Amino acid sequence: MTTLTRVLAAVLLPCLLAAGALALPASAAGYDDDPDPLRGLLLPPLDGLVGLLAPIPVPATPYTGDVCVDGADACIDDVVARMEDRLTGLVDSCSHSAVFSLAYLRVTENVRDAVRSGYFADRAWLNRVDAVFAEMYFETTGRWEAGLRTGIPAAWRIALEAEDDRAMSGLGNFLLAMNAHINSDFPRVLATAGLSGPAGSHKADHNRYNNRLDSLYAPVFAEEAARFDPTFDDIDAGTAEEAVAGVIMRGWREMVWRHAEALVLARTPGARRLVEKEIELYSALQAGLIRTVFVAKPTKRDTWCAGHG
Repeated sequence: MTTLTRVLAAVLLPCLLAAGALALPASAAGYDDDPDPLRGLLLPPLDGLVGLLAPIPVPATPYTGDVCVDGADACIDDVVARMEDRLTGLVDSCSHSAVFSLAYLRVTENVRDAVRSGYFADRAWLNRVDAVFAEMYFETTGRWEAGLRTGIPAAWRIALEAEDDRAMSGLGNFLLAMNAHINSDFPRVLATAGLSGPAGSHKADHNRYNNRLDSLYAPVFAEEAARFDPTFDDIDAGTAEEAVAGVIMRGWREMVWRHAEALVLARTPGARRLVEKEIELYSALQAGLIRTVFVAKPTKRDTWCAGHG
């Protein structure tokens, strides 16, 4: 896949997936009792469509990092503890960084529970991916808060500047940081942790988490609104926004995997740098759009947080 093709796919994929899902007959598997007919219409066939996008064969490569080398469950326990400590400090000052900190904590708790329930085929790989992913977040935010701004990816710069400026809605801060962490960080994490193991590709486990994410949108959005920004869930479209979030997240996560493949398969340092620039451009363009759309005055939000955070 050429650079231009990947860029076009990255921009168009969520839309194409949504259109494809609408064109396919809905499967009721796993959605029989879903109260949201739009989610039941979109997501089951969309999962089938994503499942048809086979991974590119990538040879298994040993993990050479020093984070969660053994893939033990304790890795996620440590991440959760660090996230709880970080969130406590952010809440105390009603920092606008608390929005993503809370969401990331809830996602990590969900991953932990999924891993220990046997939801994934490769438990150790998921533990390691989670820990490496979180370490990148801690390092980036730690550098930013220490005033070390060089080497911060463009999408993260936009997200963190918006948090410091206190000029975004809570939903805007959430989307900016989510975009930066997923679209900028995650391809590098997967390339580092390995796309394949002795049993083959990890793509199925990567896809499998999409359905777990679906269960988090409503409770996390409600908690964000209750604690930090009462306008967080003001879209007020029933549960339709959860279906839209599911479609977007599937598109993002599919492109994450494809960018990770491109990183691993790059044959020269120059080719890898080209892929890294592509990832940077893709995530930064989306950050710029989010930053423009979700500008808001923080007065009501900050007052609310002071009393409810």
